Amino acid sequence: MTPAAPARIFISAGEPSGDLHGANVVRAILRRRPDAHIDAIGGPRMAKAGAAIRYPIEGLGALGIAEVVSQIPAHYRLLGALRRDFDAAPYDLVIPIDYPGFNLRVAQAATRRGMKVLYYIPPALWAWWTGRAKRFAKAVDRFAVILPFEQLFFERLGIEATYVGHPLLDREPIPLRAEVRDALAIDRSARVLGIFPGSRPQEVRRHWEVFRDAALHLLRAGKCDRVLVAGTAGESYPEPGVLEIVLDAPERILKASDAVIAKSGTTTLEAALANTPMVVAYRTHPITFIIGKRLAKVGWLSLVNLVANRQIVPELVQHDVTVANLIDAAGPLLDPASPERRSQLEGLGSVRDRLGAPGASDRVAELVDELLSA
Repeated sequence: MTPAAPARIFISAGEPSGDLHGANVVRAILRRRPDAHIDAIGGPRMAKAGAAIRYPIEGLGALGIAEVVSQIPAHYRLLGALRRDFDAAPYDLVIPIDYPGFNLRVAQAATRRGMKVLYYIPPALWAWWTGRAKRFAKAVDRFAVILPFEQLFFERLGIEATYVGHPLLDREPIPLRAEVRDALAIDRSARVLGIFPGSRPQEVRRHWEVFRDAALHLLRAGKCDRVLVAGTAGESYPEPGVLEIVLDAPERILKASDAVIAKSGTTTLEAALANTPMVVAYRTHPITFIIGKRLAKVGWLSLVNLVANRQIVPELVQHDVTVANLIDAAGPLLDPASPERRSQLEGLGSVRDRLGAPGASDRVAELVDELLSA
C-alpha cells in the first residue's frame, strides 16, 4: 500500500495577532504531523514555528469599515495571487485565522476549488453580521471558536462549530505581581495605573491624548503613584510628562498595575486573566461608528462583558470617551477598599472560569486531523 502523501496546508493570517495564534497552530500541527507542508500569509512568528511564508502580513492590517477601504487594492492583488496559487497547486486544507473581510474571500476561493476550510477565530457574526452567515456557511467546513457562547450561536445559523478555548490561555504563565514590579523597579506598595491606547497607529492617535490627560489628573489628585503606558515601538506618544512609556511589554504592565484604562479588544481579556480591574474605552472613525452602531446586535463592546453576559467592567464609547468620564470610572478602581473594585474583581473571576482550560491550539490540530481524515 502506497503511503499517504504529506498533508499540504495553507494558513491565512492578516495581522500580528493572527501571526501569533497561527504560530501556535503551526507548532501543534507539526507535533502531530511532522511531515506536513504548511504555507502561509503570515509573519515572523509563523515562520519561526515552521511555516513557509509565501506572503508577509506587513501593511495588511486595518481596523474599522472606513480604514479598511484603503486596503482594498492590496487585498485584491493578494487574492488574485492566492487564486492562481490554489489553481496551480491545491491544498488539502485551508485555515483562515480571524481577519474576516479578507479571509471570507480566501475561504470562498478554497471551497470553489474543492479544498476543505477550517476557520479559526471566526468573525463576530453574533455582534453585527448575522446576515452574512449564509456566505460563511457555504464557504467553511468547520468553525473553531474561542468564546464559550459562540458554538451554540453558530450552530443555530447552520454552521458546524467546535469550541476550542481561548488562545490567551496557552501563553506562558505571567510571573507574580510582586516579581513583575521588582523587575520594573516599582515599589510593591505603590498604586499603579496602566494605560493601553492601542497598538495600531490609528488607535494610538484617537486614544492617546484623552488617556494621557486622564492619567495625569489621577496622578496629580493622588489616586495613583505611577502610570505605565503600554507603548508600541515606532509609535508616537506626545508630551507624556511623568508618564512612563514601556515598550512592547503589555502583559508585564497588566500584571504590575492595580487598574488599567484600556482600548477595547483582546487586552480586556488579558487584563481579566491578570486579575486587573479595568475601564474599557474605544474611539473609531466617525463613519465606522455610525455604521457599526446601526448594525450592532449586542449590548456590550468589551469581550469581558460579552463572555460574562453582563456588565462587569465600565465601557465608554466614542463621544463618551472624555477625560472626566475616564477619571470617574478609573478612580474607584485604584482604591483597594472601594465597592467598585471588589465587585469587578469578583466578576473577573467568573470570566476566567468561563474561558475554560488551556490547549486551544492542540484542539485546532485535532480538528485538522479530523477534516483531513474525513
